[in-house]
Formats: sequence, structure tokens, C-alpha cells
Amino acid sequence: MNTQPITQISVEELAERLTSGDPDIQLVDVREPQEVAIASIEGFVNLPLSQFAEWGDQIPTRFDPHAETLVLCHHGIRSAQMCQWLVAQGFTNVKNIAGGIDAYSSLVNPSIPHY
Repeated sequence: MNTQPITQISVEELAERLTSGDPDIQLVDVREPQEVAIASIEGFVNLPLSQFAEWGDQIPTRFDPHAETLVLCHHGIRSAQMCQWLVAQGFTNVKNIAGGIDAYSSLVNPSIPHY
């Protein structure tokens, strides 16, 4: 499979984007529901990678493939996989949140629990 380099966005950039209140930005969290229950960032849609079969075919109708789409996981590995898949589906503006929610809680918002 041809894997293209995925654009990364830092957690600091993410914080700026969230603060800007951009209505066109799409936020996807691919962690498990039990992870989201521990630590989450407001505004993200939870699509657990392990439940891909349940939501995979809804992606074209739930999301705009040309809108900026930021993908989050715990450390940035699963979100990178999701980014690759979205690009393969024809998404044109996908960014992986480098370091995931772990980095976000360390560098941006210490009130978000580490796990």
C-alpha cells in the first residue's frame, strides 16, 4: 500500500485551532470509549479504531472530505493509521495530532488526566 506522509499538527497548534472556534474544522478521536471516559477534549467525535466495522461506511456521509480534519489518539499512532485511511478515502486535508492527548495534557491542559 502506498503510504503518503501525513501532515502533523502540534498540540499547541490544536489548542489555538480549538480557541479560534473554527466551525469548519472536523475533530475525530479514535481512542476506545473507556479511554475517552478518562480523558477527552471537547468537540471531538469518538470513532474507536477497534469498532471500524461499525462506523467505516458512515464516514463519507458524516464528514466533509475537503474540510480540515484533525485526528487524535493517546500518543499519535492510531490517529496516524486513521489519517492514512481517510486519505485513502479521498480526504484532502487530514492532520495527525502529534503526541496525542498525552502530549495535550502535558503541554496544554494539565487538568486532563494522564493514563
